[in-house]
Amino acid sequence: MKTSLFLGLGLFTVLTAACSNMGPGKASTGNGADHPHVGMWVTADGRIRQELLPDGRYEEERDGRKRAYTGRYTVTGDHIDYVDDIGFTATGDVRDGVLFHEHLVLYRQ
Repeated sequence: MKTSLFLGLGLFTVLTAACSNMGPGKASTGNGADHPHVGMWVTADGRIRQELLPDGRYEEERDGRKRAYTGRYTVTGDHIDYVDDIGFTATGDVRDGVLFHEHLVLYRQ
């Protein structure tokens, strides 16, 4: 009984510490590290706005339609893998401060 209680408390402590390390402007890369690509990215004409949220989720607005696409993402270096909530997948790469997401070019807002 005591062993189970200590293991449970240890797991709770580890999970609490991991969650508290997530601050503004940081996203989980899937391996517990933080990444600076969190935030709003926008096409030059402003028609598409993609927000990478700190919790590893994203929301994309298209032509004023809020949450047109939503899902999760993971970051490896400057590469981003997306999985939409309906199962569709996409990729993106940040080069010289610009996000190249499939056929889109987005800039940091």
